[in-house]
Amino acid sequence: MKYARVYFDDVTVGDELPPLVKGPIKQIQLTRYAGASGDFNPIHQDDEFANAAGMGGVFAHGMLSMGFVAQAVTDWSGAGTVRKISVRFAALVRLKDVVTCKGRVLGKSSRNGEGACELEIWAENQRGEHVVIGKATVVLPPRT
Repeated sequence: MKYARVYFDDVTVGDELPPLVKGPIKQIQLTRYAGASGDFNPIHQDDEFANAAGMGGVFAHGMLSMGFVAQAVTDWSGAGTVRKISVRFAALVRLKDVVTCKGRVLGKSSRNGEGACELEIWAENQRGEHVVIGKATVVLPPRT
């Protein structure tokens, strides 16, 4: 993946980040994420267990969904630009869901010689339901 090169001078409040589409989510992806994260909770692997727990079946790790949103931000702003990211998990991501990560510039400011952009970020499933909602701060270089 080649990161975009976005300059602070070229960003306008209201600009939208390019959408990042992930999925459809497959069980192998959840298994791989469990291995990478060390989170082997059977609620993400064993459908019978997840149903018995009242969850209606297996669902994705929340941090996997957050990682998708963080990737969308980094793909737009570039490596090393993210200063802060915070999210709230709004709904479960199920097997076969297609997750689309989006964002928009809420504000711009210059401080300590750096150009900071405040972003609204979110991910939604194929039904348009928000599954992750959050904010991020990125620092972008000046064009000159």
